[in-house]
Amino acid sequence: MEKKILTKYIDDPAQIDIDTFMAHGGYKAWEKVLKSMKPEQVIDEVKKSGVRGRGGAGFPAGMKWSFVPKDNPKPKYLVCNADESEPGTCKDRVLMERDPHSIVEGMAIAAFAIQSHLAFIYIRGEFAYPAQMMEKAVREAYAKKILGENIFGSGYNLDMIVHTGGGAYICGEETSLLNSLEGERGMSRIRPPFPAVEGLYGCPTVVNNVETLACVPHVINNGAEWYSSMGTEKSKGSKLFSLSGHIKKPGNYELELGTPLSVLINDLGGGMLDGHNLKAIIPGGSSTPFLKPEQINVKLDYESLAEAGSMLGSGAVIVISDRTCMVWVIERLIHFYKHESCGKCTPCREGTGWLEQVISRIEHGQGMPGDLEKIESLCENILGRTVCPLGDAAVMPIQSSLKLFRDEWAYHIEHHRCMVKTEFAFN
Repeated sequence: MEKKILTKYIDDPAQIDIDTFMAHGGYKAWEKVLKSMKPEQVIDEVKKSGVRGRGGAGFPAGMKWSFVPKDNPKPKYLVCNADESEPGTCKDRVLMERDPHSIVEGMAIAAFAIQSHLAFIYIRGEFAYPAQMMEKAVREAYAKKILGENIFGSGYNLDMIVHTGGGAYICGEETSLLNSLEGERGMSRIRPPFPAVEGLYGCPTVVNNVETLACVPHVINNGAEWYSSMGTEKSKGSKLFSLSGHIKKPGNYELELGTPLSVLINDLGGGMLDGHNLKAIIPGGSSTPFLKPEQINVKLDYESLAEAGSMLGSGAVIVISDRTCMVWVIERLIHFYKHESCGKCTPCREGTGWLEQVISRIEHGQGMPGDLEKIESLCENILGRTVCPLGDAAVMPIQSSLKLFRDEWAYHIEHHRCMVKTEFAFN
């Protein structure tokens, strides 16, 4: 049931070494690009393949590359976004830990496509081991002259730098990441201008997610038609999903886009823990709206999940059982988003704090009539009114919870305790 493309060799401990990676066909795509392709041909191939950003937004990768102006005399930069911060998401770190050269190769190809000669890997600060693996891979690539000067005798030069951030969720947003990379506070920039025109150090910059870049060598090696033959009409290829929650077999699974959610949860994940029944599903990371049990057969692709009222996001599927209080879930989430707000926007800075106060009060048995309406008003005044999507990410699960589980919220306020009898209940 799994479609192992990116994860084909991750169970081989030797895959972290460049010789094993190359024995498995690694860097063949990079050599092919430098010896037989022009930058515009690489961009066209990635466009035709239908690869979309795997960090959450789902924007077509090739189209993003094409936005970089060719006549701009400034240096061009490529940045790999390895600041994996979305709660429930742990797919990028597996690629960095077990197949780091696949990311280096994908970055090299993307850099050539936009004619960049300096690329950065921005890794969240807590990822000490993944950072070590990426640094090792970059050193090995330099030693084999796969990075550096006159690569494969092509005359093309490329340097690559591994940079660790401070561990801020906001730096998963590309303009905050760029500010952090420049040594500034991780705060989002107002757009336009977009990074493709004015990004790192005021120069044209492309920022792509780890998984997105790891797809690129497979497209070059096998062709756009091969890649686009997988998935759905608008969601092409395979996708890594991080499955967690009240499930028997949590872990990372690679599936062809368009696979039913039930296959991931029941067939690969082994179903619910014994004694637990399915109550809700977060399909794309904690910032995405909930799905109900009757939606378990929805297809895992961008369009199907949007039609179902949620988002594919980062592909972090969190399974929630009927033993869990949804007010408690939301209290945990809003505490995270309030803590991670950079403070630049008044609606997000103040609104997430107010939301946490009201929701925490309800969870701890001190809810009052009118609180739900107050929460809804706060959400409406944050949604779509911030510079970056963090404000939206904070309120979308709250709005979804109030819509789908309003009876639990009302019970909390009326009875000053959880409707669900769990270890998290307030008594």
